[in-house]
Amino acid sequence: MTSRRKVKIVATVGPASDEAKVLQQLVNAGVNVFRMNFSHGTHAEHLRRYELIRNVEEQSGRPLGVLVDLQGPKLRLGELATGKLAIAPGDVLRLGLPEPDSSSDLIPLPHPEILEVLTAGSTLLIDDGRVRLRVISGDGKSITAEVVAGQELSSRKGINVPDVELPIPSMTEKDRADLAFVMEHIEADWVALSFVQRPQDVIELRELLGDKMAIMAKIEKPSALTHIDAILELVDGIMVARGDLGVELPPEQVPGVQKRLVQRCRECGIPVVVATHMMDSMVAAPVPTRAEASDVANAVYEGADAVMLSAETAAGNYPVAAVAMMSRIISEVEKDPHYLTLLESAAPQHEATTADAICAALREVSRVIGSSVTVTYTSSGFTSLRAARERPHSVLLSLTAAPAIARRLSIVWGTNCVLVDSYNEDTAFNHLVVQAREISVELGLASPGDFLTVSAGLPLGSPGRTNVLRIVEVR
Repeated sequence: MTSRRKVKIVATVGPASDEAKVLQQLVNAGVNVFRMNFSHGTHAEHLRRYELIRNVEEQSGRPLGVLVDLQGPKLRLGELATGKLAIAPGDVLRLGLPEPDSSSDLIPLPHPEILEVLTAGSTLLIDDGRVRLRVISGDGKSITAEVVAGQELSSRKGINVPDVELPIPSMTEKDRADLAFVMEHIEADWVALSFVQRPQDVIELRELLGDKMAIMAKIEKPSALTHIDAILELVDGIMVARGDLGVELPPEQVPGVQKRLVQRCRECGIPVVVATHMMDSMVAAPVPTRAEASDVANAVYEGADAVMLSAETAAGNYPVAAVAMMSRIISEVEKDPHYLTLLESAAPQHEATTADAICAALREVSRVIGSSVTVTYTSSGFTSLRAARERPHSVLLSLTAAPAIARRLSIVWGTNCVLVDSYNEDTAFNHLVVQAREISVELGLASPGDFLTVSAGLPLGSPGRTNVLRIVEVR
C-alpha cells in the first residue's frame, strides 16, 4: 500500500493501457496518478477507463489519483488548396481568413483573434516550430509574413504565437462540454487547464468547479510566466508542459524555466508535475535514451513532486516497462546523498504561521531523532502539503478519513495516504497517536524501538489548522 519512493508518477491512459490487466500492471510498476487526456477519445471511452481505474484502485488497496486534462484551444492552419506548399527562407507569404476564390494565393488562417493582434515583427510558428514566420504587416484580416525557417507548409498544422497574449479564453466549448460530463459522471481529483495565459483563465474554471476538484494549470505559454505569481495564488498545482512551452520559448530557455517553476511551487507548497517527452523513445523502444534517463533524473533532483508519461503509456508498445524504468530512475536518484543535499539547499523560507512552525519542527525533530515515519492527520490536505513542502527524510504517512483528499494527495511528493475511520473534535488525540503507531507497524514502516513524529490540527477536523506535534516511540 505504501512506497518509500518520494517522487510520484503520472501515466496517461490510452489504447495501449485501457485494459484492467494493464492498468494493474502499471500500478504495480509504480503509477500513482492516471491522466485522462480529453484531446482524444469519446466520453464513453473515458467513462469506461475511469471505471477500470477505480476497480484497480479497490483491488490494489491504495488511493489512485485521476487527472482530467482538458484540450484547450487548438489553433491550426486551414486546408491548403494543394495540401502542401514548398517554401524557403526569404519567401513572402500572405495568410488570412479563408477566401471563396480558390485561385487565391492566400494561405488560410481561420482565426480572426490571431490576425487582430499580430503586428509587424510578431513571430508565427507553424508545425511545432518547424516553420517560423516573421510578420511584415497586417490589416486585421490578413497578414504578410516572411519565411525565416522551414521548407514546407501542410494543411491543418498547429500554430503558436509566442510573443503575443491572445484574446481567447483557455476553455473552449468542447472543454465546457467535457467538463460538464466529468462533473456528472467522473469523480476526478484534478483538472488540468491547458493554454493558461492569465489569472482570469483560472478564475473562470474555478467558478465552474467550485471546490469539487483541484485545478492544475499547464504552463505552456510565455504569457503565463509573466503572470505566474498571480496564477500560483489561484491554483492547486501546476504542470510544466514542455511540449508547447519548448515551441513558444527558445529551447535553451526551457530548462531554466523548469527549475524556477519547480522552486516557486515548493515555496508556495503546491505540487508541480514535469511533463512531455520524458521518455518518448519508449513509445517504440524497450529502453529510453541516456538523455531521457538524465532528463527524468534532473526533474527529480530539482525537487519536482511528480513526473509524467504521455504517449509512452497511452499509445506506446512498452507502457509497463516505461513506468518501471521511470520508477527505477527516481529511486536511484533518491538514494543519492546529493539529492538530499539539493533539497535542503533549496528549502523555502517559512511563513510566520503555526502550521509552518510545526512542520519545520516536524522535519527537524524527525532528522535529529531519526524517526522512521512522519505522520500527518489531515481533513483538507493542508497539513500534508505543508509537511511535504519540508521534504522530510522519513516516510511521510498521511492519514485521512476523506477518500477524495487521499486521492488528491497521491500526486504530492512523498505522501503515502491511508484511509482511516472518521474523526471529529471530540476524538481524543491520544487515540490518533495509537492509531498512527499501529498503522505504521502494520505497513512495515516502523518496528519496536523506532520513533514516529505525529502532527495534526486541534480541534480535530478543522481544515487548515496545524498546531500539534508529538514524538511517539514504537513499543
